Amino acid sequence: MSDTVAAEQLRLFIERIERLEEEKKGMADDVRDVYNEAKSQGYDTKTMRAIIRLRKMEKHARDEAEALLDTYKAALGLG
Repeated sequence: MSDTVAAEQLRLFIERIERLEEEKKGMADDVRDVYNEAKSQGYDTKTMRAIIRLRKMEKHARDEAEALLDTYKAALGLG
């Protein structure tokens, strides 16, 4: 591969990454807007974020995390 071709390929990769980073920023702004809208309607966004984290987990991982949380809470007298 010639230096010119390698440099062009590298430039194209960099430009693609830059475009994707811009899209990612736009998406993050959109997500933040939805949380702000939910907050203005009286929803607790911390709890919403926790629910979204839980929904991303597979059921067995979620069950395991909840069991461990219950164990820790009981050990600390919070259960």
